[in-house]
Amino acid sequence: MSRLPRWDPEGTRLPIKLDTATNGEFAPVPLPDIVTRARREALRRADAGARRLGLDRRRFLVSACGAATSLLALNDAFAAGGPRGGFYDVPAEAALDADAAAAAVSGSEFIFDVQGHHVNPQGGWRKRSNAWEEILAGFPWAECGERDPVACFSAEQFVREVFLDSDTDLAVLSFVPEPDLASVPLSMREADATRALVDRLEGSRRLLLHGPVQPNFPGELDRMQALASGFTIAAWKTYTQFGPDGRGFWLDDEETGIPFLERARALGVRVVCVHKGFPIAGMDRAHAACDDVARAARRFPDLHFIVYHSGYETQTRERAFDAAAGRAGIDSLVRAVREQGIAPGGNVYAELGSTWRFLMRDPDQAAHALGKLLRYVGEDNVLWGTDSIWYGSPQDQIQAFRSFQIAEPLRERYGYPKLTPALRAKVLGLNAARPYAIAPEEIRRHQAGDALGRTRAAYAEAPDPSFATYGPRTRREFLRLRHPRG
Repeated sequence: MSRLPRWDPEGTRLPIKLDTATNGEFAPVPLPDIVTRARREALRRADAGARRLGLDRRRFLVSACGAATSLLALNDAFAAGGPRGGFYDVPAEAALDADAAAAAVSGSEFIFDVQGHHVNPQGGWRKRSNAWEEILAGFPWAECGERDPVACFSAEQFVREVFLDSDTDLAVLSFVPEPDLASVPLSMREADATRALVDRLEGSRRLLLHGPVQPNFPGELDRMQALASGFTIAAWKTYTQFGPDGRGFWLDDEETGIPFLERARALGVRVVCVHKGFPIAGMDRAHAACDDVARAARRFPDLHFIVYHSGYETQTRERAFDAAAGRAGIDSLVRAVREQGIAPGGNVYAELGSTWRFLMRDPDQAAHALGKLLRYVGEDNVLWGTDSIWYGSPQDQIQAFRSFQIAEPLRERYGYPKLTPALRAKVLGLNAARPYAIAPEEIRRHQAGDALGRTRAAYAEAPDPSFATYGPRTRREFLRLRHPRG
């Protein structure tokens, strides 16, 4: 597999790449000053650490010590303001001790990323409007060593960032909502070609596919039949906020949601993934709430409902759950499952794509968000997702999660669990095995000797990650990206 030339030889990017990039569904939020200062301090410490170890800064940052140094700088910046609700459990010696750093940020867990994305750079969607070419060609965030900036989002780039530059074992390729099949950035057939690309690398079932469905558009239920007949569909993906003239739908409404769920059941694909939270600009904000998921889950106990993004919203600060407050965000999901009597371990799951990536920069919010999900949705029902390739390689999200800890005072006061290695392993991959009906040990047994595994092992001897992100980083870029779709 060919590799693009890397474009950060001087080590100007950090391995824990906290910036304002988004997945394109929500507007970028400026970094808090405390995080900006922590990033500057991390680069200063990287210079010092590299000199101590006789390395250039780039080689130091690529090492486990580089990730540990970045997380330690974040810890120190936040600790300066007093006791924190969450922190990265990285020992000080990890900044210079490779073994200590590896113990903090490395691991051997089975990692199953249930939300990945890419686009087809040669797709017909680019020909639909000349605006796409004008907008994408000028994006500074789309630089990846290719003349065509859209190639940064290609299938090959996705495989490289996810399966070589991160520890991910298995991923699900998902979709953005677009009922006009001529305009989708990634069609079902193109997604299947990506799966075939992985198969040609003897990927041993490393990539699963969603079936995109917007049941509030004409003909979508019939298309479900065609998708299930023509492709191996692991789950259905829908957006309740999205619809004609900006009108969404509820999963339990009799005209749209119930026929969709009944068709899913009839077709034998019983995993339903639904975007909640992150209100999509121009769409129906009310349908970002999670109430309908819990009602539908109670009515369809034989289906698995995966709440993408866990209902999180950047406008709502996460804190301890308060049933009387009526807050949006993750409280919406917690409130919904409690009101419908769906106990932890039931058929509702919380997914972390973009949510964890955003919360990494705020340990207090991260502690409450993870604590609430693990307590109320269940330690077996929080699923790992990263929304990559929008954020480049998900390795930094993995490393940060491996080392994150909820502070003991919050655990004692609110009943949040301690993040043990066993619990982290559940979230990182084992929990998703249940709804997706896979056997992690079987997957890993096949992967151990496949061609992609061999390539990965050889690459690990001299890794060369980009530490790049690809989503829009400013409001201007965000609005330019959204313009062709209205």
